[in-house]
Amino acid sequence: MPQRPSSDPRTSHRDLFAHLKDQQSAMQSMLRRIVEHESPSDDKPSCDAMAEMLAQDFGAIGGRTKLHRDKITGNHLQVDFGGPRGAKPVLIVGHYDTVYPLGTLKQMPYRESKGRISGPGVLDMKGGIVQIHGAIAALQTQGGLPRPVTIILVSDEETGSESSRSITEKLAKQSAAAFVCEPAAGTDGALKTARKGVGDYLLRITGVASHSGLDFEKGQSAVLELARQIEKIAGFTDLKRGTTVNPGVIRGGTRSNVIAASAEAEIDVRVSTKRDVERVSKLFARLKPINRRCSLALSGGVNRPPMERTPGTAALFAQAQLIAAELSFSLAERMVGGGSDGNFTGAIVPTLDGLGAVGDGAHAVHEYIFATEMPKRAALLAGLIRAL
Repeated sequence: MPQRPSSDPRTSHRDLFAHLKDQQSAMQSMLRRIVEHESPSDDKPSCDAMAEMLAQDFGAIGGRTKLHRDKITGNHLQVDFGGPRGAKPVLIVGHYDTVYPLGTLKQMPYRESKGRISGPGVLDMKGGIVQIHGAIAALQTQGGLPRPVTIILVSDEETGSESSRSITEKLAKQSAAAFVCEPAAGTDGALKTARKGVGDYLLRITGVASHSGLDFEKGQSAVLELARQIEKIAGFTDLKRGTTVNPGVIRGGTRSNVIAASAEAEIDVRVSTKRDVERVSKLFARLKPINRRCSLALSGGVNRPPMERTPGTAALFAQAQLIAAELSFSLAERMVGGGSDGNFTGAIVPTLDGLGAVGDGAHAVHEYIFATEMPKRAALLAGLIRAL
């Protein structure tokens, strides 16, 4: 992948960083405003209002905004910034939905204390959105954008990106690379150069009901069949390959004195490579009833492909390390088990993930970010846009 020198003739990465440090207070003000506007994935009115708010923020710095409207989920926000003609855009990926229900702010308010900022969604990933805004604004004030930039902020990432996936993939096909501003991997700020693929399966068992005291022998227990199947399915886990299979939710039966006629299990699957997607899919497809008087129905599959560490992604990470060194900090890389929309872009273009906020506690009551990392991460993102 072509790389520009780390020092732009118009201004250096250090100049960008210095400018962004001066903007830290404004960045924190924006962060507070969007954190205090709650936007749970399942509340469309709140999400739609969040998309409108962010459209105004990015429009104010010159972005052309477009809402991809959806009847069920919140609207997805696309923002386009122009650049030199003929250059492919860089795609910046994020989401504004959170896992927290409306009213969480009452127990988990926005707080700034001892260098940390806490609140629902501050790490995953409203801090990253503020850093995207800061990076674009800084580039515009420090010589302009070196190439077109497209930003996609979706409303359903936390619930699987079902309505936004096609939008993200279409934009990725038009782009030179994708930068995903999900949280960093750990408090040391490591970037994510690989992610496991994620799958969800639902296994339903149908048996034969009967009275457990009067007609025990006439019944065929779906619960017992499911228990036997779960033991077999758990054996699909292969830690050496990075494959984990977790039957995490189990339901079945109606009363203790009834032989269960139905039972089901929700199963989480994580795989490291596309080859393992095929392997695990075949293992599930081969499942057969152990008790032949019971029947099985399997649905689901891998819904986020693995984001593998490709040569293109490795080149992006190497460039990020050079920029970080100029800014006097070091960068590590990691593979993580969780999925993001980077799984979708990574199957299409070189993708670097984990460029968002640095902190801890995503999806937890102690969720926080380090305030001083915000301008640093924004400068890193700005440098990557410039160096691509």
